[in-house]
Amino acid sequence: MSALEDLLTCLRFASVSTDSKHNPDTRACAEWLVTKLSSMGLTTQLHETPGHPVIVAKNKHLPGRRTVLLYGHYDVQPVEPIAEWLSPPFEPIIRDGRIYCRGATDNKGQLIAHVSGLAETLSEHGDLPVNLTLLFEGEEEIGSPNLKPFLEAHREELACDLVAISDTGMVGEGIGTFTYGLRGIACMEVKVHGPSIDLHSGIFGGAVANPATVAARLVATLHDAEGRVLIPGFYDGVLPLQDWERSSWAGLGDGAAETLALTGAPALFNEPGYTERECRWARPTAEVNGIGGGYQGEGSKTVIPRVAFFKLSFRLVPDQNPQRILELAEAHLRAHAPDTVRIEIERGHTGSAYLTDPHSSYGQAAQRALQATFGGSVALIREGGSIPIVQAFKDVLGADTLLLGLALPDCQAHAPNENFPIANFEAGIRLNQALLRELAL
Repeated sequence: MSALEDLLTCLRFASVSTDSKHNPDTRACAEWLVTKLSSMGLTTQLHETPGHPVIVAKNKHLPGRRTVLLYGHYDVQPVEPIAEWLSPPFEPIIRDGRIYCRGATDNKGQLIAHVSGLAETLSEHGDLPVNLTLLFEGEEEIGSPNLKPFLEAHREELACDLVAISDTGMVGEGIGTFTYGLRGIACMEVKVHGPSIDLHSGIFGGAVANPATVAARLVATLHDAEGRVLIPGFYDGVLPLQDWERSSWAGLGDGAAETLALTGAPALFNEPGYTERECRWARPTAEVNGIGGGYQGEGSKTVIPRVAFFKLSFRLVPDQNPQRILELAEAHLRAHAPDTVRIEIERGHTGSAYLTDPHSSYGQAAQRALQATFGGSVALIREGGSIPIVQAFKDVLGADTLLLGLALPDCQAHAPNENFPIANFEAGIRLNQALLRELAL
């Protein structure tokens, strides 16, 4: 089976980790990967967790060689809104040199590219130039709740010199991109409870607080008119940008125009004093991910809803502590909540921001591999997204992570019509081989 056929097969598994009805699909994807890796001559194990399985595969580890851990995830996001897909989300189709399917660019395209690079090297040479450990999980899209405990329980088995991941992006087509920083994340959901039942808004309006109105007012307390976060202490400890970073990012082209083109937004709205890229890559945010309450159907239904809700996520930067941010946010919301309602706050998943030195010896090896793969100069960036497990690798294994992007800005990860260029898939195969060569002692 060719590398591309392997990718198409892997994409057909509807491995949506957050939806229990897809548990059999997620399991089947893991078992297919175990069979694939074993057939390449790697010693492969499927480890059970309280959630979805973790896969660990190794070549024969020899003394005197550098040990590299290669991480990827085989779970994917839900497909909704399904009506916006131009083709069925789990039936991969190739159009104009791109593969359209859920998971194509997050993260199965990159995962299978690395697997295919290893398969070619093993077939040609019978071994790899490094001691390699593959670690594939099925819960990245739900915050990797079981992976850090797995790392702690298997610390000796997973010991390594460094980690490599291709779950980040490229700044543009054909531009090798090394991501040396990621924002962290902290999530929460807030429910605003009012009366014990929905009330007639004519009979009771003006006498009973409306939870939907209170929820809107609470959300409005999070920012000033220019978008700065108003939670006291929110910016404490935020690591300032270095001059070389601002200069380097400014040379990557017109980020504002690119973002407008990609998003379709009528205008940008970013923190004063910072460029669009600086805000996305290195400034913290508070975002409302969902808000609702009351009647949502067609026409009018004049009620005061008994409950309303809103969901928040905070994207964090070095050196913000996710749990501390959730504490500050909860204190802020409770301080602004009137006594005419009761608020219930549930904290969600968290992950710390990550930052490494792109000029270290490992960072330079990564840049050489990217240059060998794509040619030209390499872009050094941070990214606004989060991979919570990256900091766990540092905390548990003491290993830094090299983030080598293969996704383009318009690959629509997490959105309908997710896609991955075949050229980038093929480049990922070459990148795997170049990276391991550069990391060999």
